[in-house]
Amino acid sequence: MRRPHASGAAACVTAMTILGGSVAVSRSLLDYPVLTGQALRYAVAAVVLAVLVRPGARPDRRDVARLAALAATGLVGFNLCLLDALRHADAAVVGTIVGCSPLVLTVAGPLSRRERISRRLVVASSVVVVGAALVEGAGQATGRGLLSAVGTLAGEALFSLLAAPVLPRLGAVRVSAWTCALAVPMLAGAAVVAREHPRLPTSTELAALGYLALVLTVGAFLLWYAGLRRLGVARAGLFAGVLPVASLAAQALLDRRSPAPGQAFGVLVVAVGLTISMILKDPGRYDPADPSGSSEAVGASARRTASA
Repeated sequence: MRRPHASGAAACVTAMTILGGSVAVSRSLLDYPVLTGQALRYAVAAVVLAVLVRPGARPDRRDVARLAALAATGLVGFNLCLLDALRHADAAVVGTIVGCSPLVLTVAGPLSRRERISRRLVVASSVVVVGAALVEGAGQATGRGLLSAVGTLAGEALFSLLAAPVLPRLGAVRVSAWTCALAVPMLAGAAVVAREHPRLPTSTELAALGYLALVLTVGAFLLWYAGLRRLGVARAGLFAGVLPVASLAAQALLDRRSPAPGQAFGVLVVAVGLTISMILKDPGRYDPADPSGSSEAVGASARRTASA
């Protein structure tokens, strides 16, 4: 495995592990207004990321429009669709549908750049998706629940696809800072429309929000975008399959309960799919300045996608 691939894989795996392992923290916020909490989370993250921004290229009007679309779909839209999906579908169904994101990104990444889709990566991502579905399990859903779950999947994919073109020039820190800042007024407005009643968080809720802002948002976003730049959208998207595995591990530790045999087999299937993806050889030259396209097409053109 090439060094950029190894470091990119490590960054993506760490980001998804942080996200999947946040189960305990999320449980602490079940009684707190959801949209208000998300607005606070991204506000704190935006401030911290703004401090980390170093002198460099600034977003132009087209960049700001793209980043606003990223915030509206990948952050705000994702959260709204997820909340609605969980009201009308079992969590397992939602998780299984969102777990299709590796396959979506493997196909959509190259298509967005009018490049050839890697059939080998499609096979690897399909294996990962099957494994993630086994981990998540089955459940029931209404038509609205399924539609909202698909919307959640779209938000998950757009979080990377929309960031891809601006990452090489603006960098992960600046992209994350702008996206979080733009999401705050959108979430605050959604909270007003939803008639949430903001209140001061308890000490436990405050600690949870701090963790979500600093570790999950600042840390995981920067790690994901770093991996995305190194691997490209198509290959990095495969590591979204780590999320259900990390969630399963966190729940098993918290509940002190071993995973079901089917879930354990699903973890193995995910591992096989990721292994296949990382041992595939790239026919072209690797270009670390190009994080948006499929890994196989990187050597043929000159650029490439993103995280949280």
